[in-house]
Amino acid sequence: MKVTFEELKFFLEEQFPQGAAYGALEALGEGWAEMTLAVEDDHLRPGGTVSGPAMMALADVTMYAALLSRIGLVPLAVTTNLNINFLRKPVAHAPIRARATLLKVGRTMGVGEVFVYSDGMEDPVAHSTMTYSIPPEKYQN
Repeated sequence: MKVTFEELKFFLEEQFPQGAAYGALEALGEGWAEMTLAVEDDHLRPGGTVSGPAMMALADVTMYAALLSRIGLVPLAVTTNLNINFLRKPVAHAPIRARATLLKVGRTMGVGEVFVYSDGMEDPVAHSTMTYSIPPEKYQN
């Protein structure tokens, strides 16, 4: 792993402070990450379900964490494609958690998938695939 859990947590707090609104880093490994979002009223949409943007944000920042575990602290690695399928209604006010796994990492791109779960439910509530652009070394750090 190119970055430790503690290093990534500090990096996200310092360089991506708005990310705290999207979830908290819970676990990190070589090419994978897990994050949790405490669902608040701000995350709900009419009908009492967690909004799509809240689930997408959690999935995106979780994939970012997984990618950084592999490539190191590269602030300019950015999402170039995000596809998400909402599979079932999450439990309102229950935390949602995401697990991102990298499928492939090259010199200029990383591709992975994220499953989003709602506490109290066994099956995933969303599944996402993402592509990240990795900048050339001269633009890293």
